[in-house]
Amino acid sequence: MTANISLPEMMEQFGTDEKCRALLETLRWPDGVECPRCQGKKVYRLQAWKRFECAACGNQFTLTAGTVLNDSHLSLAKWFLATYIICQSKKGVSALQLKRMLGVSYKTAWYLCHRIREAMTQANRAAEKLGGTVEVDDTFIGGKAERGRPIPEKVNVVGMVERDGRLRLQVVDDLSVASLKVAARKNIGNIDLIITDEWAAYVGAIGLEYKRRYKRIRHKATYVRHDAIHGKIHTNTIEGVFSLLKRGIIGSWHHVSVKHLQRYLDEISFRYSERENPRLFALTLSQLIETKPMTFKALTADDAA
Repeated sequence: MTANISLPEMMEQFGTDEKCRALLETLRWPDGVECPRCQGKKVYRLQAWKRFECAACGNQFTLTAGTVLNDSHLSLAKWFLATYIICQSKKGVSALQLKRMLGVSYKTAWYLCHRIREAMTQANRAAEKLGGTVEVDDTFIGGKAERGRPIPEKVNVVGMVERDGRLRLQVVDDLSVASLKVAARKNIGNIDLIITDEWAAYVGAIGLEYKRRYKRIRHKATYVRHDAIHGKIHTNTIEGVFSLLKRGIIGSWHHVSVKHLQRYLDEISFRYSERENPRLFALTLSQLIETKPMTFKALTADDAA
């Protein structure tokens, strides 16, 4: 697949299900089709039903069996288009917008967005921990009521970002030492320097563990401090990420339920972390094949937002 593919090029290359199917088959089985039950290599193609049959165990299977694309009645061409749009939308795209662009129902667009988002989530969590110089800060999502609606719950989010690198955003119960320490240990590995603002809990959560590799910036005094050894001490990068996140929620998604918030955060994190990757679209397609099925019933259990 061509790197940095444009929308017209994508439509030309993958405008039919047959073309999409050929690429997905290569991504899923680069060494040839393999039976998912017994890993047999001798497989027959049943073209009339778009299925495969294993010569060894007789198992019949499809290209999308066992993946997040399983049991979808949407054409693969529309899956590719939706994936491309989400990959290229810096602030995200709403299910309502995708509904209009693809000519599908809102329910289909919403379910589609969450399945692509789940693939991005799996890719984001599978990546190695952050390193180098890492900025850590916190924000909250929600808490402001729209006219005629109850005030939504405030949700605390911790952001951790490498300078010129990758991003992690994580929902936490609160901003206590214990919660911040868990988030840091989960997402941060070997670092050269870690920077936070003056919030006192960071000292116990991060300062005691990283010690001489830990710096604080007191925003009441300055937003950038120069250090003789480490250079610029600031949290401007992660604050810029929070600005992007809130523009996405306010301008694109409009409303994000607490239940699904982490998946939205992982979408933002994945797209930000891979922003310089010319093969972001291909990487996301590969992850669709690797991600396990997600049923609509499981996705909407106890929540329909």
